[in-house]
Amino acid sequence: MTALMIAPGRELARQFAASVASSRAFEILADLKTYPPQQVLEMRLRQLQPDVVLLDLATDLEQAGRLIQFVTASHPALHVIGLHARNDSDAIIRSLRLGASEFLYAPFDPAIQEQAVGRIHRLLGPQPDQPRELGRIVLFSSAKPGSGASTLASQVALALRRMTGKKVLLADLDLMGGCLAFYLKAAPNGSLLDAVEGGENAVDWASLVAQAGGLDVLAAPKRPGAEVVEPARLHAFLERARRRYDWAVLDLPAILHRLSLLALSESDQAFLVSTTELASLHLTRRAVNMLGQLGFGKERFQVLINRVDRRDGLRETDVGKIFNCPVLGSFPNDCFSLDRALALGEPLDESEDLGRAVADFAARLAGVPAGERRRAAALVNARPVFSES
Repeated sequence: MTALMIAPGRELARQFAASVASSRAFEILADLKTYPPQQVLEMRLRQLQPDVVLLDLATDLEQAGRLIQFVTASHPALHVIGLHARNDSDAIIRSLRLGASEFLYAPFDPAIQEQAVGRIHRLLGPQPDQPRELGRIVLFSSAKPGSGASTLASQVALALRRMTGKKVLLADLDLMGGCLAFYLKAAPNGSLLDAVEGGENAVDWASLVAQAGGLDVLAAPKRPGAEVVEPARLHAFLERARRRYDWAVLDLPAILHRLSLLALSESDQAFLVSTTELASLHLTRRAVNMLGQLGFGKERFQVLINRVDRRDGLRETDVGKIFNCPVLGSFPNDCFSLDRALALGEPLDESEDLGRAVADFAARLAGVPAGERRRAAALVNARPVFSES
């Protein structure tokens, strides 16, 4: 069960998080270190939509009791599970009278956790067999740094959010030189290295991401480094992203980097970005050949051409012959529009050529017809956007 944990008692929180690593009964979406005001709690419940609230009763039973009453009154289908350092009969009785469904105490036996989850499932009754469709992993990389993969990743993510209204994660996985947070004026909270630290049971996803333009943004590390991310941990991170988001857009270092190759093997769609610059064409052609030698068929990735100048007279079919690989699409060279968008940390203007090309590409990616795209964008812009964090 997904859970929001509210635990001012940090030793209690630590013990419970350690036990969850064994029981796997809960996935803790966020860990609040203080009892929140009701307005803040309501916002977090709407953002996270957890199955249960795990609430520290030991630190302040009076405050905890008020939160139990608030949650059960405003969200009748949401169950509260009390947490305590010991088997305190007074806390058990008071919390259950106020509306809590279960009570767990240290050392948080995994078997007892599983029994509590089973009882809550029975309270919920039979559920229709309609599992949530997993999100899609889309990655952008290049053979030559500076080809614009990061720009396209961020702008396509913004366009997907704007036209579909769905939950989108934009993750900067360039551990050495990522700049998405800078582009979007987002305050970085964590990075891939923090997200994979605890594997699937990493606590408090919400503390890792920043919000920008309706996206959840996972920034690059504040201090560049060449830390090795193990394949199993990267897989766990991406699977967690699939469960939480409709789209996870990854910005990666050069495609032959180890991390990029690992992510390529996990992705649903992958885009290799080149420009018409001679060096970029040469390196992209070499990368396409090397990917083939490594066992990545041409169905695993597609080539995009960035910064195309119409005066060059270079067609996509011509570039495809250079790579011996089809080119999916191209984007015009529009430095003025791009510099303005980056300076403001905003999406590209769809009334201009580059913004229109990005929007058209995102619409193709999402399978959104032009008419539906306009209606979805109007709905998203008409109401506050709450990030799934």
